[in-house]
Amino acid sequence: MLAVDAQALQEVQAQLQARQIDVVRLGYSDLVGTERGKDLLVRRFARTAGDGVAFCRSVYGTSPRGDVIDIEGGLSAGLPDMLAVPDLATVRDIPWEPGAAHVIADLFDPGGGPSEESPRHVLRRVIKRFEALGMRPMVGPELEFFVLEQSPAGWRRYGDGPGHVYTAGRRGDPDNLLLDWLRRLDPYGLEVVAANHEFASGQFEINLWHSDALDAADRTFRFRTAVQELARMGGRRATFMAKPFNDEGGSGFHVHFSCWPPDGEPLFDDPAGDDGLSGIARSAVAGILAHAPALTALLNPTINSYKRFGPGTLAPWLIDWGLDNRSAMVRIPPERGRAARLELRLGDASANPYVGIAAVLAAAFLGLRDKLEPPAQLEGYGYDVTKADRLPTDLPTALAALEADTELIELLGPRFVAAFLAYKRNELERFAQWVTDWEFREYAQHQ
Repeated sequence: MLAVDAQALQEVQAQLQARQIDVVRLGYSDLVGTERGKDLLVRRFARTAGDGVAFCRSVYGTSPRGDVIDIEGGLSAGLPDMLAVPDLATVRDIPWEPGAAHVIADLFDPGGGPSEESPRHVLRRVIKRFEALGMRPMVGPELEFFVLEQSPAGWRRYGDGPGHVYTAGRRGDPDNLLLDWLRRLDPYGLEVVAANHEFASGQFEINLWHSDALDAADRTFRFRTAVQELARMGGRRATFMAKPFNDEGGSGFHVHFSCWPPDGEPLFDDPAGDDGLSGIARSAVAGILAHAPALTALLNPTINSYKRFGPGTLAPWLIDWGLDNRSAMVRIPPERGRAARLELRLGDASANPYVGIAAVLAAAFLGLRDKLEPPAQLEGYGYDVTKADRLPTDLPTALAALEADTELIELLGPRFVAAFLAYKRNELERFAQWVTDWEFREYAQHQ
């Protein structure tokens, strides 16, 4: 049976009531990073959450269009329940929703075991492998996104105009949204630190500080939902879609990653090592390169994702690494000492942060376990297919690479990967049957 700490629930309920919080939003991630959950009245919080809050298991496999994909233990099993238990360490007051707080839930089977499809559980699985090595994985997430506003013709880019990269203020952000959002997000505990206009028109970035991997994923998950909510409050839309527009680049999800001991100095730094990097850092890079085809499916998880890639896009195209080289898939920033780290530039902003971070850690772990050495570094500007192998260029190829990577599957969990593959292959089937605007424009008049 599922064991929930009744006394701790009562204590949190009393603390919430003392702060005049009367509703707590219980939220968790589905397979693709969409938040699912329920609003719970605080005066009944301990009782309501005492045995876990029931949800239909098939919510994992519910698509953005409302289709229910049959994953193991889902539709064909009669749509059984799973139970959401609040992680009380994650309770945060929602600054823009007076009287409301948010808590992240862990998901369990009714018998008490963890739900293997839960993205948060998948990340915890991988973190435990690092703990067995005496290492703490640290992650700094970077996400880009577009802000859209309504027009008579539909959604258009907010503040549309070229040349605003690395600017702040009303020049590229006419209503100073970022200034307002930074102030609203700061008391939410997300550790936001900076914001700026990004390269594309209507594209922005808000930077999050680094922390332990699970905390970084939790903050990234909350950040995406929070930005979307703040945009809706102003009648706008914030989208983390990989590439929303034909005439602009896409939005990335870059993962800065390093390892630390429980106490002590950073494990990626070595002043005596090649390029100031330790053997641990080099093996982590090598593991990510070795498993890059499978990682592509998890960090670039949509059909649209692959329209972001290509020469000259500053999105990776080849499996390579380099020192302070933004045209490489794995970039080693110039800082050393406590800031020694790698930056994986492969992912796009549509990736589930729990899954994406778990995938990066899993590949790095395999490189550490097998003491892999990376190939020669990229010199100069990348995108030369004679220098390195290409990444998968479409979702079917990436999914096939993931299915073939048995080592990565074992770390992430076979049941999770099976559910992810089923979900994504259903997405491909639905897309193959859909007549797109491009097809109509291309064929209707002349054929």
